Amino acid sequence: MKIFKPIWDSPRGRSTFAQGLKQGARILDVGCGNNSPAWFKAVRPDLYYVGLDVGDYNQNEDVRMIADEYMVTGPEGFAAAIESFSGQMDAVVSSHNLEHCDEPERCLTAMAASLKSNGRLYLSFPCEESVGFPKRAGCLNLFDDATHKAAPAWLPTVEVLKKCGCLIDFQAKRYRPFPQWLKGLLLEPLSSGRRAVIEDGSTWALYGFESVIWARKQ
Repeated sequence: MKIFKPIWDSPRGRSTFAQGLKQGARILDVGCGNNSPAWFKAVRPDLYYVGLDVGDYNQNEDVRMIADEYMVTGPEGFAAAIESFSGQMDAVVSSHNLEHCDEPERCLTAMAASLKSNGRLYLSFPCEESVGFPKRAGCLNLFDDATHKAAPAWLPTVEVLKKCGCLIDFQAKRYRPFPQWLKGLLLEPLSSGRRAVIEDGSTWALYGFESVIWARKQ
């Protein structure tokens, strides 16, 4: 099993979030492609891991042998599948999923509803400004990925979470952790010349590509 870890782990990134969960927490990974099940089980094997996606997207391992539960549904049933977990989860992770959804607000509402009291949510997605960023392999402009439908609007996203009874523990409309931002600045000539993002997240940090929210259900 090969797990890729950035040189600098972002202080508000997915890894830090996962490490902060209680022992044996039930976690729902919404949009669990790119070897996410294997990554979670390597980082926190004690977690009860539930993965949900619309297909077996970029999985190097047999997900059904890794995840405690694994669901695949079509886009038209995706929001309903999240709704089926109402009140069951200690944590929900949605990492670069909302921008792919047909019903992003319904999906977000369902994610909040799936949390138990004091359950935690990690949410990341391309910032609204990314529609004007340079086009590069690995995705820097929102539409570098043809499967992206729209960048989630920042203020409405925050408001939906609040209406669903969530407290915002951390929010960054354009997340720029300094060590990765500095590395991105130093490597920007290389990234620009190759027309490809640096894969450890430093180009994203330089541009503030990601919106990041940590929330907690009251």
